[in-house]
Amino acid sequence: MKTTRKIGVVTALLVSLAFASSAQTTTSTSTSNSGGTPDKEWRLSVGPTFDLPIGNFSNAYNWSAGGFVQVDIPIISKLYVIADAGWKDNFAKSEIGSRYDVQQIPVMAGVKYFVFGNLIYVQGQAGAAFLTDKSKLNADKSTSFAYSPQVGVLLKIAHKNYLDLGFNWTQYSKIYNGGDNFNTLGLRLAYSFGL
Repeated sequence: MKTTRKIGVVTALLVSLAFASSAQTTTSTSTSNSGGTPDKEWRLSVGPTFDLPIGNFSNAYNWSAGGFVQVDIPIISKLYVIADAGWKDNFAKSEIGSRYDVQQIPVMAGVKYFVFGNLIYVQGQAGAAFLTDKSKLNADKSTSFAYSPQVGVLLKIAHKNYLDLGFNWTQYSKIYNGGDNFNTLGLRLAYSFGL
């Protein structure tokens, strides 16, 4: 429980810092740039995510699917603070008789930096993944620490409308005492729009 509280406090602090920094940035740039440029606008993204388990996690699970909502808050040119939440279902292999799907609600925050114009970015985020079915899984923990680096591309499809395609690696801390962390390789596809 203490770990969950710490992760929640850190996530809340990061999001609060993002809002405070963004308010200062918006105030100072609104007079000089009222039209809004892609590296100064808030963005909201929503879309599906698909993952493949790697390592020991792949012995019992085939793949996972879910959805997410993410907000990108500009701090300085090309640098954003991000916060996202979603839902994910890791599908158990059918040949493993007593296994259940692992269902999670990941909540993470981090930073995104555009390395090539407003097109190619890298991002890193960390937070918590809450199990929705701890008792069914007989898990020892209901929350796991999660972190995820990602590389992606933001394609402009219209004014303030984008297609966001990202590839990530995510690690979740163990939910069983004496168990292993579990890792996934994922693909995120999102419709993103400027606010």
